[in-house]
Amino acid sequence: MQIKRIYEQPAETDNIRILVDRVWPRGVSKKNAKLDLWLKEIGPSPSLRKWFGHDPDKFAAFRTEYLQELRDDDEKRKALAKLKDCYEEHNGEITLLFATKELQYNHVVILKEQLETA
Repeated sequence: MQIKRIYEQPAETDNIRILVDRVWPRGVSKKNAKLDLWLKEIGPSPSLRKWFGHDPDKFAAFRTEYLQELRDDDEKRKALAKLKDCYEEHNGEITLLFATKELQYNHVVILKEQLETA
């Protein structure tokens, strides 16, 4: 499994490309994104995303709150189940795409951990 910014050029090694952001990324056309799946429901709630703001000092609390959202919110739970199914169906050969410039402190890192430890 890979994680990468949607602004990077698609590559053959991406295999299945899945956007896991709630909001469509600025400046990216749907044609050029070459997505196989957009799971917008899996992104953090707007209030959690705004509170966090990719602040490394808030990441531990963000992780806790985001995992709680993934458990408690029906849409997020269904989206996570769909992501897990896709991960298993393709033997982990998927690429999770996101827009933020922050590569270490974001929800995609948490999703990747959830998939790899399931």
